[in-house]
Amino acid sequence: MEWLDIEIFGFLVVFLATMLFFGELLVKAKGIFGIIGFALITLYFAHHIGDASGLWVIILYAAGLISIVIDGKVLGDGTLSFVGAVLMIIGLTVPAPGLMYAFLVGFAVMLGALASFFFTKVFPRRELWSKMTLKETMSSEEGYNSMNEGYSELIGKEGIALTDFRPIGTIEIEGQAYSATTGASWLEKNTTVRVTSVDGTRIVVSPQPKNT
Repeated sequence: MEWLDIEIFGFLVVFLATMLFFGELLVKAKGIFGIIGFALITLYFAHHIGDASGLWVIILYAAGLISIVIDGKVLGDGTLSFVGAVLMIIGLTVPAPGLMYAFLVGFAVMLGALASFFFTKVFPRRELWSKMTLKETMSSEEGYNSMNEGYSELIGKEGIALTDFRPIGTIEIEGQAYSATTGASWLEKNTTVRVTSVDGTRIVVSPQPKNT
């Protein structure tokens, strides 16, 4: 298998193997991607590792792959996946016959991992890293709701327009300045206004009649 001594072929083998391994983790491919990826990476290690003394790099690579699986199924925060990717790169670059070969192999791992996401456009997705996605969604919703609840306390309160409204301006309520809008109408500075509604950070006000 002298052709695997050529840098570009080593790059292609590692790229395809990584893309298929990660594709197997991301989508429901019935194990086909995993089998082909395993065959390719076995081909790579079989050629570049001459005896049993080099088995530790295979163990390092396998540990990296297992770390990514554990992160996707259990932890879901991406930290262990990053460590796993580093272990995979080290496991593949150490037996490389040259510096440029090692660089291309390391780049192939990163590129293959990114390319695997194209499979999600075609095949049904697995539920890996769903905890991280759910956490981000919940954090976003909690932040929005917290902000909405804070500003909702302003509804019904009166304040003063610190600037002209065209139709957006600044109001002051109880010594605190807020950005607000009338929705459509224009107001002059120093007009007394009342907060009529709040939607997130959008505060809607209306002018109040002057006392006679």
